[in-house]
Amino acid sequence: MKNKTILIFDDDVNILEVCTIILVDAGYEVKISETSHDIIEKVTETRPDAILMDNWIPEIGGIEATRLLKQHDEYKKIPVVYISANNDIHLLADKAGADAYLPKPFDIVDLENTVARVLAEAEAQ
Repeated sequence: MKNKTILIFDDDVNILEVCTIILVDAGYEVKISETSHDIIEKVTETRPDAILMDNWIPEIGGIEATRLLKQHDEYKKIPVVYISANNDIHLLADKAGADAYLPKPFDIVDLENTVARVLAEAEAQ
């Protein structure tokens, strides 16, 4: 699972910083974006193996950004982990078409395990 790239969409710089540190320590390359309106361009540029998508991200929001990605023939198989402090995160993730979700606040082990799981599932397909 090493040498995989994770693209994080979140407008909270603290979350971006913490997730970047955790995932880099776990051996991943990390790219970040504070907006989601240009998701296809960002994905084309970074070629991520998985995406962490915040629900409340500026411009179009996490649901619409995830839907745009999942409608794209070339990128629809990229696993998306939906992250949110919203109590209905499982419903939001389902509505967006995400592959997994992680409620905020999450701990390091949950983040690492969820990312490793969606990457393993994507490789198995």
